[in-house]
This record gives sequence, C-alpha cells and structure tokens, in this order.
Amino acid sequence: MQSVRNAVLSVLAALLPALLLAGPGAAKSRYFKIAVVDDETGRGVPLVELRTVHNVRHYTDSNGVVAFHEPGLMGQKVFFHVRSHGYEFAKDGFGYRGKSLQVEEGGVAQLRIKRLNLAERLYRVTGGGIYRDSVLLGERVALRRPVLNGQVLGCDSVVNAVYRGKVYWFWGDTNRPSYPLGNYHVPGAISALPKDGGLEPAAGVDLDYFPGKGGFAKPTAQLPGEGPTWITGLAVVRDRAGRERLFATYLKVRGTLDVYERGLVEFDDDKKAFAPVVKFEDAAPFYPVGHTFTRAANGVAYLYYANPYPLIRVRAEPERLRRLAEYEAFTCLEEGSRFDRPRVARRPDGSVHYAWRKNTPPVGPQEQGKLIRTGLLKAGEALLPLRDADTGKAVFAHSGSVYWNAFRRRWVMLTVEAGGTSYLGEVWYAEADTPLGPWVHARKVVTHDRYSFYNPKQHPLFDRDGGRVIFFEGTYSHTFSGNKDQTPYYDYNQVMYRLDLGDPRLALPVPVYRLGREGRLTTGSGVKTGQKRPPVAFFTPDRPDKRTVPVYEVAAPGGGQALRVGKASEEGKASPLFHALPPDMEKRLATVVPLFEYVHTDSKARFYSTDAAPEQPGYRRTERPVCLVWHNPMKTAVPADDGP
Repeated sequence: MQSVRNAVLSVLAALLPALLLAGPGAAKSRYFKIAVVDDETGRGVPLVELRTVHNVRHYTDSNGVVAFHEPGLMGQKVFFHVRSHGYEFAKDGFGYRGKSLQVEEGGVAQLRIKRLNLAERLYRVTGGGIYRDSVLLGERVALRRPVLNGQVLGCDSVVNAVYRGKVYWFWGDTNRPSYPLGNYHVPGAISALPKDGGLEPAAGVDLDYFPGKGGFAKPTAQLPGEGPTWITGLAVVRDRAGRERLFATYLKVRGTLDVYERGLVEFDDDKKAFAPVVKFEDAAPFYPVGHTFTRAANGVAYLYYANPYPLIRVRAEPERLRRLAEYEAFTCLEEGSRFDRPRVARRPDGSVHYAWRKNTPPVGPQEQGKLIRTGLLKAGEALLPLRDADTGKAVFAHSGSVYWNAFRRRWVMLTVEAGGTSYLGEVWYAEADTPLGPWVHARKVVTHDRYSFYNPKQHPLFDRDGGRVIFFEGTYSHTFSGNKDQTPYYDYNQVMYRLDLGDPRLALPVPVYRLGREGRLTTGSGVKTGQKRPPVAFFTPDRPDKRTVPVYEVAAPGGGQALRVGKASEEGKASPLFHALPPDMEKRLATVVPLFEYVHTDSKARFYSTDAAPEQPGYRRTERPVCLVWHNPMKTAVPADDGP
C-alpha cells in the first residue's frame, strides 16, 4: 500500500509544474505579470528594461512580458524605471520615466510605451530564454522550444536562403550553456516556409538546428586552419540540369578580424555540412561578400552580392562561381587598377566612367571617400552619396542588404550606419530605381543607445501585403559599441523587426528625370525598361506625406507641359506627377531648393529647373517658385537598368 501511495505522490510531483501553468482554474501564480505594449499597435514589446529603485533589472521577453517576483517587494507599491532602445515611456511629474505598480502575486499590470522607431521590434530569433517570462507565467507561446533550442545561448550574424522548399539559416560564432567557448564553425538550422506550415513571420521563426554532440548545434563548416570559419554570400544557384545547389563564400579568421583565407564551399545535403570547392587566390582585387540576389541583365542571369551596395556580380552558374576571374565589380577605376595606385576611368569629355569591370575592385563608401580626399574624384562624381533626407548629413553605410520590393516597385536597402549616434546601432532605409542607384536619400528606422545592431538583413521571403510590410533582423550586441553593460538574454543574438513601407514617414525623395529636348519631367515609372537613364533634374517624393503637396502636369497655354500645385485631395484630376514641399514652408529643410518655372517670351514654352539662372536665352523666370524639391548632388549618370 505504501508503494502505491509513493507512486501516486511521484506522479503528482511530476505533474505539479504543468498544473501550476494550466491556465484558468489553476493555482494562483506566484508571479506578478508586467506587460509592456506598443502604444500604437497594442503588441507586446521585447527588450524593455524595468528597473527598480535599487537597480534590480528585468527585461521583457519576446511576448513583451516580465514575470516579477522579488522577496520583500511583494504586496506593496514598487516603482519601475522603464526604458528601451527606440521607445519612450512618459515622464511623471518629477521627470522620471516609469511608474509605481501595486505588486501582488498573481496580479497583472500593463504599461504602454511610445515607439520612436519607424520599425517595430517583434521578437528575438535566437538564444536562450526567448519566452522565459511567458513560460513562468504559463502563457501560450509561438515556439516549440521557447526557452532553449539547440543549446544555443547566443550567435552572431545571420545568412539565409530558400533552398529546396525550406529556409536554411546559418550564423557566425555561437555560445552554449556548458562552457564559454562554443561553436566557431557555422551552426545551421532549417525552418518551414509559412505557406508550408511554418510560423507567420510576425509570430516567430521555429528553428530546427542541425544537432551535434550533446544536442548543441553542430558545426556545418569546420574547415582546416587556425581560427573560426565564417560564411557570407549564401546563394542558391541552379546547375545545367536545373538542380538547386547551395553555395557560400568562406573566410578563415584569426586574431582580431584577421581574414587570412577565403574560398567557396557547397552544402552537402546528406552530411548537413559545407564541403570545400576551391580556395581563392591570395591578394585578389576583391572577393564576393554580402547578401545575394539573382536578376537578369541584358538577358543574362547574374548573382549579385550586396554589402550593402550590390557592386559585385557573377553569372549565376555553378562553374563560374569557383573562378574569381569571372566576377565583375561596378567601379570607376580603370580595369586592372588597384587602390595602392588608383586610376579613375574617364570618358573623352572628362566625365567619370562607371562600369562593370573584371580584375578591378569595387569602390565602396570608404574607398569613395579616399578618392575624394585625394582629389581623384569630385564630390559630385561619387556614386554613393547616401544622406539623411531631411538634414543632408552623410550616412556611411557599413553593411546590410538590397532587394527588389513589389510594393514600391523599386529596390530597397536596409543598412547599418558606421559612426552614427551609436557606432554600429543605427539602421537606415533607402530606395533606388536600379540596384546600382541612385542611392541618395535615407531615413533612420531603428536606433540604439550605445549598443550595436550590426549586419542587418531583410528577409524578402517574409514580405506581406504585396511587399508593403517587410521583415529584417540584425545582431544585437555590445561589441564595437563601447558599452560594457551586456543586456541579459538578448546580447549577441538576432532580433527581428518589421517595417510598413506604406508609412508616410518613409515617403523619401526619388529621382525626377528630364526627358528629351523638351525637358519633360517624369519619375522612374516613366522611364522605359532597358533604356538609358535620362538626366536627373532633382529629387522629390512620388507619394504624399503630411508635409507635401501634390504637383500635377497640365497642358500649358502655349503647348507642352506645365506644373501646377494642387490641394492634398483633388477630385477629377489625374494622379499627381510627384509630391513636393510648399514654396512658403516656414521651416525649410536643409536639403531642399526652390523649383522655378521658366517661360519663353515668344513661344510661351516652359521648362523647370532648380537653377536660379540657367543658360537658356529667351526664357524668363517666374518670381515665385512652384514648390520646393530636393537638390540632385550627383553629376554622374544613373546606371542603365533592364528591369527587376
């Protein structure tokens, strides 16, 4: 009888944790639940710090909740300071951003926080304790393994691709619970596409890691040689038989970011690991790095590498990937030139000549700056003059991704800024008519307070609402930030955001082109696919925001085109040609200039220019500008494009 009693007690003891988390009707939780929600969307906000007066800190999990239980503080009012990167909690009468809560076991409180970021933080993708507090509270969560998956506590930058019907994910250096040294040779995982039963991207990513010893995510690229192995340039390429194959560029690293070897690897489906294909020669002019996309140019399929600008490409054929001589860089250097003795390619008229060239390095932001400082390039000849659309402040793009967006019908870039308000923690959004540009105006969408969020990557496979809503993640880490205070659970992990491209605050200035001798104006939609890009007259949004007014094209009295500023909503008229700022705007942005109308004294023909004194005999400028538009800082021609 005693043995039966003991067996029953053992069963009850085993079931007790489940009974405590059983929801309605279960025993009262010992925890006080604090939910922090986005004031705009009502969704829980991860990575919010709640700090008591004596500096006990808790961080909301991916549901935006904290399970609070602190002996000595239960059953009374407790003040919590509330702070989070890119979010702001309201101040009280004394200027404190926080609130006093009556803390009771089983109680619940909700705090609403204002989002300053344009992008919305959704959840943590990797690491331990993703839903720690939700599990303690007995709440439903999205993941099958919500607190520890693959023994992964933290991992560096992500690359991913859709390969043979699944999403394949790979990361850099990865931490584990059992020892400070973890996996330094590329752990990997797969997940199902949402259409095949995977989670909706707003809910999470359910990863199945490739398991190794003890269940820890195994190395998938343990190549010989000193130091860690990293991969970049993950790409799916079809061979001549139409079979998908998965390739990547590998890097062998020692010391402090000393890359001493590079090459190409291919994924082996049976071994769930990468196998070496070829070691690239040392001292090559450049190597393929960055996030990839495939597109056709002049009827040929190319694989492009964006880091963040897509300035490297190769024909999308497996046999060509292994030969560096097949790769091309978009550059202003003469073919065969090097940066130790750079020679800028110029046409007979002296203008700089950008082109795809082999055996020649690309000119990225850092190299572009050096060429300008040494006088080999003028500022107006730069291909990559990325800047804040409102202030004109230069944005030094460090890393990121570029993809075609169906909603905007343009190429979109997400990039982290080097040297911003936090060194590698500011993420910017930009658009361009072609993959090569013009990349001119950008808007900050994510900010961090002395913390890094490096190597951001958009996931176009997750696009929703026809591309209006996009998803991206990056590495949240104290590394490179100068901040020694590491956020528990979140540090050195991947955090997912979503961005609504329909937000009027993302109505960035786009190129307005001048067509033919008549000088008619059009945005990119008026340029035929494959034709040489006309000169850019100026930049201005092609959609409204709260500051702009619509500008219409109407028939001029003397024939031709005339521009007229309308009201925010005009019935019975065609769509606006573009949107601009009103000419009488009180606080003029640093980046805008007046757009003037010029009328010929005899023919009454019209043209429009931001030049206050153009060399056009017989034309008289109207006294009042039509509107305010963004100045074109580029004297280089926009590269030709042959469609997405």
